[in-house]
Amino acid sequence: MLTAGHPILQFGTSRFLQAHVDLFVGEGEDALGGITVVQGTDSPASTRRAQALADGYEVHVRGLLDGRPVDVRKTCRAVREVLHARSDWAGLRERARGPVRVIVSNTGDSGWAPAGLDDAALLAEGAPAPAAFPARLLVLLHDRWRAQPAAALTLLPCELVSRNGDALRELLTTLAATWRCAAAFIGWLHGHVVWANSLVDRIVSEPLEPAGAVAEPYALWAIELQPRLVLPCRHPAIVLTDDLARHERLKLYLLNLGHTLLAEGWLRGGLPADMTVLQAMQAPALREPLEQAWLQEVLPVFDALAQGDEARTYLAGLRDRLLNPFLAHRLADIAQNHAQKKARRLQPVIELAARHRPGLAQPLLQAALATS
Repeated sequence: MLTAGHPILQFGTSRFLQAHVDLFVGEGEDALGGITVVQGTDSPASTRRAQALADGYEVHVRGLLDGRPVDVRKTCRAVREVLHARSDWAGLRERARGPVRVIVSNTGDSGWAPAGLDDAALLAEGAPAPAAFPARLLVLLHDRWRAQPAAALTLLPCELVSRNGDALRELLTTLAATWRCAAAFIGWLHGHVVWANSLVDRIVSEPLEPAGAVAEPYALWAIELQPRLVLPCRHPAIVLTDDLARHERLKLYLLNLGHTLLAEGWLRGGLPADMTVLQAMQAPALREPLEQAWLQEVLPVFDALAQGDEARTYLAGLRDRLLNPFLAHRLADIAQNHAQKKARRLQPVIELAARHRPGLAQPLLQAALATS
């Protein structure tokens, strides 16, 4: 008999998930059911947020859509329970054995890092919770394999990692091999579990208290088509595609690269601590180098990939998004984990240019990468 719980298990309580995945499930069609959210940290802010999520929270959607102002408040009630990864670990293991059909994650830039003390002893019944997300997920998947090896299960990581489903599968199978898990379990990870590659795109600028967020109208969750894929719901912002790389390039090398270059200029310029993206886009000292990088160092790469027209259309809409007068998107938030973001968002554009546009000068991208 199945245990109590809900069909969607979510690692993370971030304001992004609240205004993206959770909101889609709450307002979409054919939703699988409710969401169990896993709180992964012990911070007081995370605890307050987690305690409020299951009561229903507000998402304030503000901005411009097709040139018209949008100002809508939505209530999301998709989250049905919140469990703590450490103190509620036994309950999480029960849910993984039972009704879960989709697992979503958004664990931040360092969320996939292993913890040195996590080892195979944690697979035992009654063992304490692992410290790191990869080990927690592996234990839950191992429980699921033993309890319901034939039941459908889709993983939908939302971390900004290229081909994130493939990357998470390799991370977990490597960890399973390190822990000397059974070959049948490792085969199940590769052959039965669906690891979906996906890309998320929505600017969620600030939290509401105790839970909720302010977000722009634009939203995209692009998911790569593959057999046996189970979606948490149907929603206009969820796009199934057989060319996920096309969506990834637009978002990572125009929006995310743009954010990172603005943060780079802000950090080097000693500008006000509370400066926002809107203010940066209105400051010539920050806006002009960004426009130069987009036009002279990035768009030629898209041209070489036969995606130039699409990139220019995306960039035109992106400028409107970054100039959204209703969002207080702080550069200090964008600048977190800045070195890793530069490596992930700028270096690939330089590498693509070397392959497809040899000789293209990219001094602004090179200079940003060279700073510590």
